[in-house]
Amino acid sequence: MGNVEFDDERLWSRSIEGDGEAFRVLYIRHRDRIFRHAYRLSGDRQDAEDIMATAFLELWRRRAKVRVVEGSVLPWLLVTTTNTARNSGRAALRYRRLLDSLPRRSDTADPTGDDLFLGYRDALDKDLAEALGALNSTDLHLVSLVVFEEFTIAAAAAVLELTPGSAKTRMHRARQRMKAALTSRHPVPTPAAVLEGERS
Repeated sequence: MGNVEFDDERLWSRSIEGDGEAFRVLYIRHRDRIFRHAYRLSGDRQDAEDIMATAFLELWRRRAKVRVVEGSVLPWLLVTTTNTARNSGRAALRYRRLLDSLPRRSDTADPTGDDLFLGYRDALDKDLAEALGALNSTDLHLVSLVVFEEFTIAAAAAVLELTPGSAKTRMHRARQRMKAALTSRHPVPTPAAVLEGERS
């Protein structure tokens, strides 16, 4: 495909004209970042794969409305991934509530019992996903684009149709909310508490 291969905007133009190879190149280029973003939001590998597939399906299904920002479709994909993850999370919550209401055997084996590291890592992933889930939709998009994907505040503001000043203020507040949510799950011991623990 020559130099076109290095230019998202041209690849996207060719994709919507029916060039399957151009769309394949876009998919290969962005799939890993979209998967990581989906995993960060869901905390589950299988869910992340489903979310990623849905995001790329939406990229094609809504191709007439896709906005290319700073020459890339990645910001649009990231926002769509966030929306998909939130919808998936709500569906998963309803499913968990249904499962929790069913009787179960008390001697079911713990699948992470044999591997404490995996269990600990999964718990941290879930904590981060829950802290992100506490943010409203706009702030979640903003944090995802700026913190995890390293877009500038200006680029993220353009994608989300915010002013740079408003985006900066929202970022500060979102970081504070996430910090509070994570600290409430894993409180940091005060020096006095540490000393008390050593004396007992």
